[in-house]
Amino acid sequence: MEQSKNQNLIEAPGFNLQHYLDRIAFSGTPEITISGITKLMQSQLFTVPFENLDVQAGKVISLNGDAIVDQIVHKKRGGYCYQINGLFSLVLQEIGVPHYYVAARPMVNPGQNPKTHLAIIASIEGDNYLIDLGFGGNSIRKPFKLSQIGIETQHDFDTFILEKTEGNEFLLKVLIAKEWSDLYSFDLVQQQWIDFKPANHYNYSHPDSFFVQNRIVVLQNESGKKILIKNAVKSVVNGVSSITSFEENEVNTVLETEFSLKL
Repeated sequence: MEQSKNQNLIEAPGFNLQHYLDRIAFSGTPEITISGITKLMQSQLFTVPFENLDVQAGKVISLNGDAIVDQIVHKKRGGYCYQINGLFSLVLQEIGVPHYYVAARPMVNPGQNPKTHLAIIASIEGDNYLIDLGFGGNSIRKPFKLSQIGIETQHDFDTFILEKTEGNEFLLKVLIAKEWSDLYSFDLVQQQWIDFKPANHYNYSHPDSFFVQNRIVVLQNESGKKILIKNAVKSVVNGVSSITSFEENEVNTVLETEFSLKL
């Protein structure tokens, strides 16, 4: 997999690697190894929330690279897949990891769903891996080798598996309550950054969009994750879940105390 400046990846002239590393509380120098990329992924997952609060506020979600950097790195906000994986793509470009984007079809919700999700395929230590920090509460937590078809893979307290469909696409599943649940399917057709503008517009503006219909915030941590959806927070600690509800007038306090988010 060759990497080049004209590969149509996200661009952000104002991106500064050290500012990013400070934002995600990363110590040391990033290494282009599986363990090195895993450390980067988890450092970002543990500090940058997956969130759609601007969508809920009726704002236009920009795919401009510098706007994404400003929002996440400088304003210490989060974002959804384009912003979160877009930022990580800037990091991979900076440290020299060849990669490209694929369009994935979310399969969590029933019915037919368009290919609105952005994921990354990267070449690390001679193999191709799925990298995805932007699928909310079910994001993988380390690079997933594409050749590991049908092999259960543990990511801390979550178990994933990658299968092939009848149409020869990849299908990512997660184990929930001893049952396999489909997350999303994808092929390896390379997408350009600009290709996601229509999907982004759908996600932040269409009344059928999950993000228009639901407020969601996710922040992962070493022992699990916290998920805010509508007016409740689900905490998962060592695989054990608990749910706490809150009133609407408490939302800003919950965002700040549970997710380190200030609006």
